Amino acid sequence: MIGRFQWVWRRMHRSLWYRASLYSLAGVVTALIAWVATPWLALPEVFTIGARAVDSILDIIASSMLAVTTFSLSAMVTAYGSATSNVSPRATLLLIEDRVTQNTLATFIGAFLFSLVGIVALAAGIYDADGRTLLFAATLVVIVLVVYQLIKWAGYLTRLGRVRDTIGKVESAASAALGARIENPYLGGEAMPAVLPSGLSTVRAGQVGYVQHIDTAHLGSLVEDAGEAIYVQVLPGSFVDRHAVLAASAKLDEARIDAIQAAFTIGPLRHFDQDPRFGLIVMAEVASRALSPGINDPGTAIDAIGCAVRTLTPWVEHATGGIGEPESPVRHVHVEALSTQDLFDDFFTPVARDGAGSVEVCIRLQKALRALAVAGDVRIQALAREHMQLLVARCEHAMPLEADRARVKALLDPEPARYT
Repeated sequence: MIGRFQWVWRRMHRSLWYRASLYSLAGVVTALIAWVATPWLALPEVFTIGARAVDSILDIIASSMLAVTTFSLSAMVTAYGSATSNVSPRATLLLIEDRVTQNTLATFIGAFLFSLVGIVALAAGIYDADGRTLLFAATLVVIVLVVYQLIKWAGYLTRLGRVRDTIGKVESAASAALGARIENPYLGGEAMPAVLPSGLSTVRAGQVGYVQHIDTAHLGSLVEDAGEAIYVQVLPGSFVDRHAVLAASAKLDEARIDAIQAAFTIGPLRHFDQDPRFGLIVMAEVASRALSPGINDPGTAIDAIGCAVRTLTPWVEHATGGIGEPESPVRHVHVEALSTQDLFDDFFTPVARDGAGSVEVCIRLQKALRALAVAGDVRIQALAREHMQLLVARCEHAMPLEADRARVKALLDPEPARYT
């Protein structure tokens, strides 16, 4: 369960400007420490060797870091464009939040500002001999950090924005979100009762957008007893308009309505953090784009199917026999659990629709559904078989060759020998 402040902090922590600002500040402070510390320094004469060379070294760092940063930004923009064209526009958010990219750019910018401040300070004559020696030592440390990031960046650029790397990031984000939902199936609250009490009043959204985050702990702080229980009517990822119902409760006044609305973060875009369905939707977009006539890459679609199976298997195993109750829920805040049917529909329906004419993709879909059925209970098995039958029906219309249709239909047979 993540509170709103923690969620906002995570969002900020993943922003490029945050790391760039932090590293830039560190570079400026490092360059000025040599000046501030000079009154307390008494370095032996031997350590002053090479300190006079710091001027030219800082000039080299300043000019080279500016060029490298510009090149890196161009490479990033190219990678984003490649991911948008070949994978999914929604996947570029994960590239923007990539830590390796952010750390590399932040290091380059920080080194540039360090050298720039050092050059200005040297020109102003604020360093004595000991200060120049300390600045020289700091410059050597900066050079080591820059060289390390350059080597790491050179290897990372070879796969940044590539289809497989981007699919892997989508899979990781979806798996993390689904894993968090397994730990907190009701976002930290309690299960929604089968029948809601009568006489409930509703809290409307008041704005248009996607529910990005729900602060269950904040909702819990508004409830003192069961008579004030809050029944959350939406989940992260839901699209709401001004009149959409966010929550319902028996006791509502204007102040409490405002407090409940404040627990729901609504924005123009969906995010991966609390929204496992969004990750599966992006995976399906990757597969559908690969199956389009313009790209015609069934291998990427098959790869995406494998990612979806790996992502869904822990949830299927968890949902077998019922989701259950969390150990220490927020009392009297009721939230719906994720629907396994929705998760299956988010991925398998669009991929089956767009891949119905490809025999290899259909065979992989049938095997993927069977793998999930084996991991689940009777309800999961019935759901998987329903999708398998729908896939066969789609193939009947999309595949011109009877032999191909027969191969896909044969996978409905539960005989284990047919899946070896």
